[in-house]
Amino acid sequence: MRNDVDVRRAADTYQLGLLKMPASGRAGELLGRGTGSSLEFQEYREYTPGDDIRHLDWAAYGRSDTLMVRLYREEISPRAEILVDASRSMSVVEAKAGLARQLAGLFAMLSGGLGGSPVVIPLEDRRPLERIGLDGIERLAGWPFESRATLADLLAEGRIPLKPRSVRIVISDFLFPLDPEALVKRLASDAATLWVIQVLGAWESNPTPLGGRRLVDHETAAEADLLLNPAAIDEYLGRLRTLQTSLSRACRRAEATFVTLEAESGLEQVCRDTLCASGILRVA
Repeated sequence: MRNDVDVRRAADTYQLGLLKMPASGRAGELLGRGTGSSLEFQEYREYTPGDDIRHLDWAAYGRSDTLMVRLYREEISPRAEILVDASRSMSVVEAKAGLARQLAGLFAMLSGGLGGSPVVIPLEDRRPLERIGLDGIERLAGWPFESRATLADLLAEGRIPLKPRSVRIVISDFLFPLDPEALVKRLASDAATLWVIQVLGAWESNPTPLGGRRLVDHETAAEADLLLNPAAIDEYLGRLRTLQTSLSRACRRAEATFVTLEAESGLEQVCRDTLCASGILRVA
């Protein structure tokens, strides 16, 4: 992906939207969303048996006669796990597959630029799943999107090798049967940061009436005759909005970030208008 002009330009323009350590921290460290042992104070909590007694605040005890512990924001390394939906639905619109490849390459390059150890994991049918390091990201340029397995399937089977305390980035259209709450909860487990990125084609986001059509499922080859009239489109859009609302709500509960990108907008526009606005990226 280093040969992709748009990816190189974005890598020179943006950086990952991760919190920086305070000046007294060690160089290059970043902050996660959990609590840990970094130097940045986060909040107080009443002491419970098992808490680290080194974090007891005796001054607060003197004022309130209640044992309180000081919680600190978790330190993380900028190790990134980039999960890319490699199912056939991602290639129905070539722009979807193209943007997914570019985003995976960009996030890997930005993480690597921070001294991290990024890994891209295409979610496909082969077992075990392949883990592509920074030195192999050029392979993403021609990566086929042919998998029949979905992200939900692979998580349920325990097939995805997730590492604790990682910056976890998920790129998918999420157009498969799923329980948003359970899916996000599993993805957020043990992650320092979770970003959930939905990539849709323009027609998928805003379809137009086409009359009678025979639809073929790109993943299962199943066929169905459907009248694509305004009523059918309204029903589809209602289900899509419900899915997006549920994913967004689940991400908020997990202290994660959810965004939807339109593939045809191109990498430059989605970085500038959506990923920066959401805090996933920021101008370097």
